[in-house]
Amino acid sequence: MRCSGNRSLVSGHGFSRAAIGIGKNPASAATSTTIRAAQTTRLKSCPDTNSLRWFSIVLTIFFAASALAQQITFRDITAQAGIHFTHNNAAFGKKYLPETMGPGCAFIDYDNDGWPDILLINGQNWPGHPGPESTPKLYHNNHDGTFTDVTRKAGLAIPMFGLGIAVGDYDNDDYDDLFITALGQSHLFHNNGNGTFTDITKSAGLWGPNEFSTSAAWVDYDRDGKLDLVVANYVQWSLQGDLFCTLDGTHKSYCTPESYKGSTARLWHNLGNGKFEDATQKAKFFDNTSKSLGVAILDYNGDGWPDIVLANDTQPNKLYLNKQDGTFEEKAVSAGIAFSEDGIARAGMGVDAADYDRSGRASLIISNFANQMVSLYHNEGNGLFVDEAPSSEVGRATLVTLGFGCFFFDYDNDGWPDIFVADGHIEDQIEKVQKRVSYAEPPHLFRNLGGGKFTEATQSLGTAFATPKVARGAAYADIDNDGALDLLMTTNGGRAYLFHNEGVTIFRKVSWSRPSD
Repeated sequence: MRCSGNRSLVSGHGFSRAAIGIGKNPASAATSTTIRAAQTTRLKSCPDTNSLRWFSIVLTIFFAASALAQQITFRDITAQAGIHFTHNNAAFGKKYLPETMGPGCAFIDYDNDGWPDILLINGQNWPGHPGPESTPKLYHNNHDGTFTDVTRKAGLAIPMFGLGIAVGDYDNDDYDDLFITALGQSHLFHNNGNGTFTDITKSAGLWGPNEFSTSAAWVDYDRDGKLDLVVANYVQWSLQGDLFCTLDGTHKSYCTPESYKGSTARLWHNLGNGKFEDATQKAKFFDNTSKSLGVAILDYNGDGWPDIVLANDTQPNKLYLNKQDGTFEEKAVSAGIAFSEDGIARAGMGVDAADYDRSGRASLIISNFANQMVSLYHNEGNGLFVDEAPSSEVGRATLVTLGFGCFFFDYDNDGWPDIFVADGHIEDQIEKVQKRVSYAEPPHLFRNLGGGKFTEATQSLGTAFATPKVARGAAYADIDNDGALDLLMTTNGGRAYLFHNEGVTIFRKVSWSRPSD
């Protein structure tokens, strides 16, 4: 599962600038510009002493900035920011499978004031086990490092067993709308443009499917200018059909998905005028063997048409190639992402795509279950992906942890997408049967060193950040427009965390000209 804010990587290249500054638009996770090309070209055009002296000064600034990047910390500002949230997973001892999932989270600038707000998804009590009402929570950014709970005012105080969230402007009115995935009925909320939302699930044609929906993504798959919707579904589970599973032969534990039948993901085509149609069958997207927890959009073959990846739990991952005619062709096996290197369908959880090595091609990260390690699929550019994780620190460091939300983001502003993975097991008694595995686990943050190399930086980023958690969802944004990306993390049955990025070097635009003789 997975949940995130908007993730567009912005990188500029110029021949008359040193380092390009960080953008102020919180809807984009901007990176600093690569300056080596500018330096080299400038040096060739005027290879005199003054130019060499200028080149040396810029290099000194660059390497000093790199050194400062090692002093970054993520400070827990949750309480002082006014975020008071505890996830209700509804657990009361029956070990129902959905209790292990969620919550998702997202950043959204719902009022278009240029400051990212926070949305936290919540669960719901089981029938016959009443308790305090729990709903999603929307926190408005006050522009001073604090947030205000505006959930009821915004019309989002609607109980549901929520799991994930997708943010997108489906009706092109310049205000981001919300789709919340849930156990049972998922919900589409239209942004009214005045600080409120309206639940339009029924009128939009999305009412009806009673599914275990985990993640979702907006994508204009037919390039008609309107965002369509992909919804990942997990397994066919119900209270009446709940099964007994056990770790020790006596006590009930949470079942793995092998115990239940799969469920197809759904593709909803945007018809315009606020209406959607179920295009799953027509688009050749139907596959009821899937058990999906994560979804990502990428153009893996560079044809300009968006393709779709599903991270499946104990079933082969799926890669849907866009055929440019409103249909898809499943290509995961031939592309090399369906199975592990030894031909095993792993327990995929989260997924994200980015060009992490500046090859011009989108590669993939997929978080997996404990004892399976994260998958880092490099896009070879010929329709094939190769898993680089087994031979890298990314694989070695994640071998025993259980990852959920994961994404690429440039936390140190060096222009290279880094990797974040939210970790936490599903079984609170796992230590009794697997001594190396823990219920609460530290997250993983891998710094991109360039050249396809990563190194784990988690322990250097602060005690609060590295403390073990039962994490699930995560998102990032620059909450205070200071040029550094901050982190939001949720925990199952626990609190949310807001981490402020401190110590990162903020590159500013610096113009140069040839020094006079």
